[in-house]
Amino acid sequence: AIRSVCHSQAQFVSDEVLSLVESPEAGLCVLSLPRAHGKSFAHRSELKQAKRIVVKLGSAVVTRGDECGLALGRLASIVEQVAMLQNQGREMMIVTSGAVAFGKQRLRHEILLSQSVRQALHSGQNQLKDMSVPVLEARACAAAGQSGLMALYEAMFTQYSTCTAQILVTNLDFHDEQKRRNLNSTLYELLRMNIVPIINTNDAVVPPPVPNSDLQGVNVISIKDNDSLAARLAVEMKVDLLIALSDVEGLYDSPPSTDDAKLIDIFYPGDQQSITYGTKSRVGIGGMEAKVKAALWALQGGTSVVIANGTHPKVTGHVITDIVEGKKVGTFFSEVKPAGPTVEQQAEMARNSGRVLASLLPEQRGEIICCLAELLTEKKDEILSANKRDMEVATALINRLSLSTAKLNSLAIGLRQIAVSSRDSVGRVLRRTRVANNLELEQITVPIGVLLVIFESRPDCLPQVSALAIASGNALLLKGGKEASNTNKVLHQLTQEALSIHGVSDAIQLVSTREEVEDLCRLDKMIDLIIPRGSSELVRDIQRAAKGIPVLGHSEGVCHVYIDSSASIDKAIDIVRDSKCDYPAACNAMETLLIHRDLLRTPVFDQLIDMLRTEHVKIHAGPRFASYLTFSPSEVKSLRTEYGDLECCIEVVDTMQDAVDHIHKYGSSHTDVIVTENEETAEQFVQQVDSACVFWNCSTRFADGYRFGLGAEVGISTARIHARGPVGLEGLLTTKWVLRGEGHTVADFSEQGSMKYLHESIPVPQGSFT
Repeated sequence: AIRSVCHSQAQFVSDEVLSLVESPEAGLCVLSLPRAHGKSFAHRSELKQAKRIVVKLGSAVVTRGDECGLALGRLASIVEQVAMLQNQGREMMIVTSGAVAFGKQRLRHEILLSQSVRQALHSGQNQLKDMSVPVLEARACAAAGQSGLMALYEAMFTQYSTCTAQILVTNLDFHDEQKRRNLNSTLYELLRMNIVPIINTNDAVVPPPVPNSDLQGVNVISIKDNDSLAARLAVEMKVDLLIALSDVEGLYDSPPSTDDAKLIDIFYPGDQQSITYGTKSRVGIGGMEAKVKAALWALQGGTSVVIANGTHPKVTGHVITDIVEGKKVGTFFSEVKPAGPTVEQQAEMARNSGRVLASLLPEQRGEIICCLAELLTEKKDEILSANKRDMEVATALINRLSLSTAKLNSLAIGLRQIAVSSRDSVGRVLRRTRVANNLELEQITVPIGVLLVIFESRPDCLPQVSALAIASGNALLLKGGKEASNTNKVLHQLTQEALSIHGVSDAIQLVSTREEVEDLCRLDKMIDLIIPRGSSELVRDIQRAAKGIPVLGHSEGVCHVYIDSSASIDKAIDIVRDSKCDYPAACNAMETLLIHRDLLRTPVFDQLIDMLRTEHVKIHAGPRFASYLTFSPSEVKSLRTEYGDLECCIEVVDTMQDAVDHIHKYGSSHTDVIVTENEETAEQFVQQVDSACVFWNCSTRFADGYRFGLGAEVGISTARIHARGPVGLEGLLTTKWVLRGEGHTVADFSEQGSMKYLHESIPVPQGSFT
């Protein structure tokens, strides 16, 4: 009955599983059936679902650099990761090399010890050092090293309360039907008992592989190395994921030692012809070609495969867990090829087209932006229809997601402002110097290169950032939130339509694949600047992930409004209301209200509190403010809180200087305001507060690129280098130096040379361009 039910429910269930379920030793229903096998995972993100995993450790991973003994540090970190995944409830198996290297170490030691003392004495001290060890036969080394290798694994896994079992196999164990059934039954029983099987070819007795008999179909694979063993085992055991660790980052389109070699992120079965293989590793017997053939064989059998580096000291300690978490590590083998280009290809397309964009005349870039502005209003019905579909799905962030005719009109106006400013951007001469006679130096503005802008919710960000990138001649990769996918797609199509009028439609790419933000931040060879636009959590995550790429942005918007003792009551009420209530979710909204002590128990204070209560603003009391009150609001947990809602903290300070000190201690260098009628106090505040935006008698909400006349902004930066505050066109430009001479050499300016440096500044006419 059990056999009948299982066969009817899942064709993939093997006789080995059924015999185990039926066996009297195991009892009934002790083994849970694996997931439906026969189809591998299509995307990296799905690897988190992998239940049964094989980790294959190549010779270069487990072997020391001298090829004699094991790399104990690497092995320890691998064991820790495997044990961690095992303790999560996954079924882990290891296919390992290393017996030969371990045995070679032991046998060399024994041979040196066994040499007679007389021989050693007669050799002389100098000759003793050069005493040669005979070449050791690999099978003998394997026989001597296998037990020690297993003892080492057992000791390491014991530290994590994980039990292991050793299994040595040969070709016959897979090709003889009865032996194959016995092997399967043993492995299933070990996995059922939460034991990690450690499998290796029995190199002490294994015969040479039969020529031309391997990798000829799902049912035939010769176990000639651990790559083919791991592939055969993965298919036989219906494994979800095979992780093959070697001494290279993954699969390259040409040998990794060549200058133009590119790591392949995802490899498809039809791509074999595009690969040029190099030589095998110094200690392995398979090589990359054997790994790829084995990986494709396993993929054909329904197992997903990742080939990655298990020797890199910076990633070894988390390479296995990173792969299982779906991170972009090594080469992922997939049978599902996406319709569009990969993100790496998109970045390359953007860079190439972006260089053409940068070479256009300022008027031509302005034409593109004006065309985009016109398309926003002409195609408003199409845009709003897509936006409506997004809003029907969204359950939160509706205000940020929603577009309207008025918003599109405002966008178009802002874009036309950018178009005008683009005529004074790329190629502008900042300074000109006569270094010597007939030798002139210029510093000119140039694009940064390829920008990656990651934004959440707000689809209006796409045309704004696109226009700024076009005006500054930068290529652009855009990664928007999935909640605005329909709107973003339409807006991107309109952007490419505008770009096409000058043949640069590829300069702006919308990343619509399943790329994780952390993976995008690793593209340091393709991306020159990352600009996050979204929550403080998003910005902090990107700043942590982008270790090799500069990030322009701010992680928090803890903005302050300080009400001085000389403040106008009407101005104070209007400014606080607007700063907090106009759009409390914005990064430039007020989060902390600082009040001069002399204003307590005055009409100014009472009216401020009444206004906040009328606007339904929840008040949190700072420590000093709470000490003045008998019955106070809830005391604030942290003075660095960004509420992002109708909430704020109120704190009391004794002087303007105390307000400045408070802002420096608890603020985020975003936007801070003083409300006062005392001009001297205001100027001191403006000079002393070290924030990107400092205002006198106006709302924090003015901290915005459009309101500053920049047309739009790519974000607000609180950094202290390059751009700061709302970043518009100027913030997306850098500089380069151009020297024009007539055969000058540095030797001409030496002590014995014929020329002298002048270093004369040459006036630069306003609007001068190179």
